Amino acid sequence: MRFSARHIAITGGSGEMGRRITARLIEEGASVTVFDRLAPDGVQARYMACDLAEPEGLQAAGERLASEPFDTLINLAGVQYFGPIEDEPPAQLARTLAINLLAPIRLTQAVLPGMKARGRGQIVNVGSIFGSINFAHFASYSSSKAGLRAFSQALRREVAGSGVDVTYVAPRAVKTAFNSAKVEQFAALTKMAMDDPGQVAARIVEAVARRRRDVYLGFPEAFFVRLNAIAPNLVDRALASDDRRVARLFA
Repeated sequence: MRFSARHIAITGGSGEMGRRITARLIEEGASVTVFDRLAPDGVQARYMACDLAEPEGLQAAGERLASEPFDTLINLAGVQYFGPIEDEPPAQLARTLAINLLAPIRLTQAVLPGMKARGRGQIVNVGSIFGSINFAHFASYSSSKAGLRAFSQALRREVAGSGVDVTYVAPRAVKTAFNSAKVEQFAALTKMAMDDPGQVAARIVEAVARRRRDVYLGFPEAFFVRLNAIAPNLVDRALASDDRRVARLFA
């Protein structure tokens, strides 16, 4: 089994995607500890209750990670706001940035010294295609995921030669309860594909097992990631008509 004797920590392991990933890791021999506000249903994982948006919860999670010899940290937990940026409540904005960006960085700080001392480890950051193609009306979500992508790249360069690998996985939209009714309307208006959560979970686990560096899921989105990096004006024009249609959802 690919994860035999691996001690893996995963944030957001109680959500729909998290449960699927956790179950696959356990099936392949891993010992998994879930860090989340709620206990995961239907999987035999260890569990620590914590709210990563709260300083106390983040501190407690960091202390737990620092106290045990975790081989892998999977930063999966995430939240999303969809709508005009001026309408996002300040508390929601703070929560988005705390869970999507601050928590992965802080938890990496907690687990990294032990990994370096043992000469092995893996940090897995689950981002989003939206962190590379920055969609209108997802400004805080896209910004936080873009930050997570940048953190992953910087961290990989920093830990080179230490035995610690850094994996960044960016799915496109996934059909789960994570999406609000308005996000579903957005997908219908823009004809945006939504992937099956089981297939995405399998791809994430595969990326972890193979210790991949950067994985972008979905076509043509993966192509547009590269195009947006070198010619963002072209992507602006390609998205403009969709952006106008979507804006009517908030008129």
